[in-house]
Amino acid sequence: MLSVALLSELPELGRLNRGEIAALAGVAPFNQDSGTLRGQRKIEGGRPRLRRVLYIATVAAVRCNPVLKPFYRRLRAGGKPAKLALVAAMRRLLLILNAILKSQSAWRPPCPA
Repeated sequence: MLSVALLSELPELGRLNRGEIAALAGVAPFNQDSGTLRGQRKIEGGRPRLRRVLYIATVAAVRCNPVLKPFYRRLRAGGKPAKLALVAAMRRLLLILNAILKSQSAWRPPCPA
């Protein structure tokens, strides 16, 4: 399901840099600053259908993926809200996929310690 959504909704994957690809998918944090006021960073824009599929894939990935599971747990242990940690994992997953396509290499999970 994710691969179909990525191919149809994000044909630029593998050709853009990490910030541009995250913004296109709608998982890049944008600031809400004005003058001296500093607001919260929020995700906005992007392609909502892709973001929905990416969300579901990330929920599964934080349970079993050897890279995203410790990343998500570290954020949660650090006091981040669950949704914020999940969006950060969504961005991390997207950036991993972008790097794999850009370098045209296979996925190599880290060796267990």
